[in-house]
Amino acid sequence: MPELTVIIPAHNPDEGRLGRTLAALRVQSLSPGLWETILVDNASAQFPSQARCAQIGPSTVRIVREPKVGLTAARCRGFAESRAPVCVLVDDDNVLAPNYLETVLRAFSAEPRLGAIGGRSLPEFESCPPPWAREFDGLLALRDLGPKLLRAAWSSPEGRSYPVCAPLGAGMAIRRSAADSYASAVNADSNRKGLDRSGSALVSGGDNDLVMVALEAGHEVAYLPDLQLTHLIPRRRIERDYLGALNRAIARSWVRVLALHGIVLWPASPPRSVWLRQARAWLRMRAWRGPAEWIRWQGACGNFEGRGDIWNLARSKAVASDS
Repeated sequence: MPELTVIIPAHNPDEGRLGRTLAALRVQSLSPGLWETILVDNASAQFPSQARCAQIGPSTVRIVREPKVGLTAARCRGFAESRAPVCVLVDDDNVLAPNYLETVLRAFSAEPRLGAIGGRSLPEFESCPPPWAREFDGLLALRDLGPKLLRAAWSSPEGRSYPVCAPLGAGMAIRRSAADSYASAVNADSNRKGLDRSGSALVSGGDNDLVMVALEAGHEVAYLPDLQLTHLIPRRRIERDYLGALNRAIARSWVRVLALHGIVLWPASPPRSVWLRQARAWLRMRAWRGPAEWIRWQGACGNFEGRGDIWNLARSKAVASDS
């Protein structure tokens, strides 16, 4: 039985970036007999062959197919296929440092309370980003919280907040019990599947949902500075329109996923008021002044839409309870 499973969900992956992801796994310092790799073909129109993936990456890489489009469905398929007590979620554009898997296994062995961990995610840009774009590194799952270990837990339902040190989805390592809790939550509530990427949609709340399920189950989450990966960023992801759409989708799903876990930072708003709030924000944030201002405004638009979503959800529950 392996002690660790690497799960790589991929929907129509770029073969060059996926190749670098697999090649980085091939040179991991952790003994090959201790871990396995599951590459999830998430309803791709084209996908590299098993033989090609094994040639580039770990020789034991196993491709499984998940016909339902969506990152949540692909991750849950990976969890179901895994045989290990620890899983590492790797995007198809992540290049892990050679000691990544060894560091993960050591951390979980030493700290039984850890449920999910992550580390530094540093960029490799295909082209040099304009100066204004670096403000939005967080949208691209880029992060460096410094050289110190950071950890957090939820000790009580009151006063919950999302930890700054919570792991990103890119490179997140998760204990089997936390992964099983998340898969059960997804099976029990189909709305959760709409919180993360699906095809071309840029919704990105699944990582946060996974972390908060782990926290609710009594686990700790942590940032380990010794964990490091390189995130490959193609040119289109630093363009104004892409970052604006991404900020809007992330802000909308952020409101929804927090509310799902009982954290309401903004009051629900009637959907009919959303357009007016967005128009006022356009003026207040001076969205016409430049790309950074416009991208920030897009985030505000997503926030208002998320508040409309939780208004609709509350109304639906009220109607269901009355009937």
